[in-house]
Amino acid sequence: MTHRMITLIAGPTASGKSKLALKMAQERNAVIINADSMQVYDVLNILTARPTNADTMIVPHYLYGYVSPTLSYSVGQWLCDVTKLLSTIKLKQLIFVGGTGLYFRALLGKISEIPDIPDILRQKWRMRLSKEGAESLYRELLQVDAVVAERIASQDGQRIVRALEVYEATGKKLSWWQSKKKNL
Repeated sequence: MTHRMITLIAGPTASGKSKLALKMAQERNAVIINADSMQVYDVLNILTARPTNADTMIVPHYLYGYVSPTLSYSVGQWLCDVTKLLSTIKLKQLIFVGGTGLYFRALLGKISEIPDIPDILRQKWRMRLSKEGAESLYRELLQVDAVVAERIASQDGQRIVRALEVYEATGKKLSWWQSKKKNL
């Protein structure tokens, strides 16, 4: 097993994360890996202050600007991309930089690897949410997965829908998936 020195740089927008990562990568002979949910998209280079061509000539940068905004892209897909990438990088020094706490939690094994949910199911549950309301779906969630329901506010439609769509798509409760956390 290869042991690597991994540095995580997180912070708010325009706080100097990328500049710090570039400086550290030069000093350590490291590569920089994107951990920002917006910088994966191929059309947001100016809006997200993506590294310049000059930056990428100095230090290799990975997982920037490679996803079409027309695609549904999740933290799970990003984690798969990171796993594949790590198998190809020989350097022992890696710097992950970004402002997306969710990506860092995934990297540290703090979230579950849940299969993608078919769009038709996602649309179905969002439609039900808009017609029936969060509290109605919350009562349904209590019947399906009381463990998750107890951690979610009855008005939190987004999280309620997520738990219900995961259950319908996989046949397993979200609480089951959350118990199966995995580290890279």
